[in-house]
Amino acid sequence: MIPPKSQQGFSLLEILVAFSILALSLGIILKIFSAGLQTASLAENYTLAIEIAESLLAETGEEEKLALGESSGQKNEYFNWTVQTTAMELDISPQLPQPLAEQIVQVKVIVSWGDENNPRSINLTTLKLMPLPYESS
Repeated sequence: MIPPKSQQGFSLLEILVAFSILALSLGIILKIFSAGLQTASLAENYTLAIEIAESLLAETGEEEKLALGESSGQKNEYFNWTVQTTAMELDISPQLPQPLAEQIVQVKVIVSWGDENNPRSINLTTLKLMPLPYESS
């Protein structure tokens, strides 16, 4: 005579507990991956913004004459940029044997992106030399 088996499989309660644990752990894992993707996307946007700002700094005064003022535009339909050039005032002329032929100009590039709820921007600044206008005497 063969003894009867007292259990043939899992009970309904055991299956429900297993599915609950599985659903909870999958939800946590998906949240972690989602946060990782958002961080990667944000890092990519910062990298692109820095590339745009650096290229604008390099172009300023190279492709066309350096002029005081402000210009702005848009790149990739997502990034807005502004280039501001202002003259730097230095009080060193009494110490120089002859007047300067160039003026120091501060070039500031601002690149911004994002929406109204989450605006982002970066600023890069450098100094460049701009020839002074020639004055005949």
